[in-house]
Amino acid sequence: MSTTSLQRARMQYLEQQVASASPERLVTLLFDRLLVDVDRAIAAQDNGDARAAGDHLLHAQQIVTELNASLTDAWDGSDDLRALYTYLHGRLVVANVARDVTVTAECRAIVAPLRDAWHGAAEAVATAPAAVRAVG
Repeated sequence: MSTTSLQRARMQYLEQQVASASPERLVTLLFDRLLVDVDRAIAAQDNGDARAAGDHLLHAQQIVTELNASLTDAWDGSDDLRALYTYLHGRLVVANVARDVTVTAECRAIVAPLRDAWHGAAEAVATAPAAVRAVG
């Protein structure tokens, strides 16, 4: 199988995984990728590869924008989380424009515990009895 065929097959698999994912799984997938992007940006900045760092930071910004857009005002904590996403997005922009690994590391310090919290929430939803999930 050629490299192009493998890439195409991988992309189709990922598209199917996303299309069939529950909402909580989608959020955890986004946070997993967000953390990967920030880690890759840090590595690229440490290696002096501004272009690669910029690409990863731009992708991270897109993910944060999507997470922010997915918030619903029906949830009491949405305003606080929206403020955090807005702050994080701004810091990702600064990390990219200033090419500042310290700011990128600050972003990682925000993303990692959020990712862990979302994974914990998704696990709680997945293990909750069906009657509780239906009410919530």
